Parts: sequence; structure tokens; C-alpha cells
Amino acid sequence: MSTLPDLTVDLPSDREVTLTRSFDAPREVVYAAHTQAEHLTQWWGRGNPLDVDIDFRAGGHYRYVEHATDGNDYAFRGEFREIVVPERIVQTFEFEGMPGHVAVETLVFTEHEGRTTVTVTVRYDTTKERDGVVDSGMSKGAAESYAALDRHLATLR
Repeated sequence: MSTLPDLTVDLPSDREVTLTRSFDAPREVVYAAHTQAEHLTQWWGRGNPLDVDIDFRAGGHYRYVEHATDGNDYAFRGEFREIVVPERIVQTFEFEGMPGHVAVETLVFTEHEGRTTVTVTVRYDTTKERDGVVDSGMSKGAAESYAALDRHLATLR
């Protein structure tokens, strides 16, 4: 579909979006950055100030509140369905501003020669939901968040 700076976005089916991004860091570090509050607050939500409530275990939950530069707060929540450390996370994802539209995200972490690729496949209930999220600027926001993650990972080396 498209490539943003360092982020590839594909539409593999009529209800899915796949985001792929590589980082110059070991898989365990990139995985930790996706699962621990002290890391998530540094990059998720495009690097804006973030409140994180996370119970990282199968059946656990998360809730993130981004305090955006436009003065608004944006809340997101979900439940962890499957966890395979440090390879895979399956979780639900819901933007609280649009309740009832719950997607299922599968994050896969692969490492090759010290670089880690994160592949996120997001499955929506309908094509209309998927297209609405794509049209909302989701790719740009994801690219900004992953750029913030890249900056954060550089501080951990």
C-alpha cells in the first residue's frame, strides 16, 4: 500500500492492515519497549505524554491515555490474549473515542543480526472499519510513534 519513513503499510486482506518497521536493537529490548510502562511512556502515542496502566499477562489488560499537543486526551484500551516472550503478542485494541470498534492486533518480533523487525497485523470486524481507520491517518500516527520508539531505543544502547 504505502511506505512512510521507515514504516511499510500493507492491506493483506479486506479486513487487515499490516505495519512493518525495523529497529537497530535486539529483540528482547524492542519487546520490553512494547510491554513495560517505563518504556511505553517514552514512545507510544507519538512520544506525547502518556499515562499507562498495564497488566502484561494473558488475560491482563492495558489502558493508555495520550495527552496530545492539540490539548486533547486520547484513551486506548485492550486485553492481552496471547503472549509468547519475546516473539509474539496478540491483543485487542479499542479507541475509547469510538467504543465498540475492537480490533485484534498480532505483533511479531523477529531479529536478524542485531536488528529487530516488528510486524503488526491489525484485523477489523469489517472492511468499512479498516478503511475508516486507514483514512483517519493511522499510518502517520504509527510512523510518528515508531520514530519516537527508535529515539528511545537509542538511549538504551
